[in-house]
Amino acid sequence: MNMMQRREFVKQSCVACLSGTLIPTLLAGCQATNYTRGIMEPNGLTVSKDEFIVVKKKGRQERRSFIIVANEKLQFPIYVYRFSEDEYSALWMQCSHQGSELQAAGDHLHCPSHGSEFNNKGINTQGPAELNLRTFPVVASTNNIFIDLRSS
Repeated sequence: MNMMQRREFVKQSCVACLSGTLIPTLLAGCQATNYTRGIMEPNGLTVSKDEFIVVKKKGRQERRSFIIVANEKLQFPIYVYRFSEDEYSALWMQCSHQGSELQAAGDHLHCPSHGSEFNNKGINTQGPAELNLRTFPVVASTNNIFIDLRSS
C-alpha cells in the first residue's frame, strides 16, 4: 500500500471512530496513532523524538507510547515503542505466521488475518504465529532515534 493510500485509510478510519461506528477502545487508538516517514539514511532511519509529543489543550505536552514509521522505501511499516527517553523497540509490522501487515493496538500488535498477537518487544503472546517479530536495534540521541535496518 503506498503512502497516499495509507493516509486515506487512516483518515477514513478515524472518521469512522469519531462517528461512533467502531467500538470505543478503537477510538483511543485512532486518536493516539502517529504516522511518520522518518529520514532514510544508508544504514537505517532517523526519527525525531518530537514525533512522540502530543500537545493537549492549553499547550500541555504528553508523550505517545508508540509511533508508526511508514516510509515508501519499506515494504512494511515499523512500530516504534517508547519505554523511556532512552529506551525504544522497533518492530517490523509483518506477522511471522503468514506475512500479513500487523495493526498497532497500544502496547501490542495484532494480526487481523489469523489473530496472532505480539507485545511491544515483538514477543509472540498468542498464536497461530510461533515466531517472534523481526526487531531492529535503536540508538537514542538527544533529539532523535536511529533505527538500524542492517540487522535484526
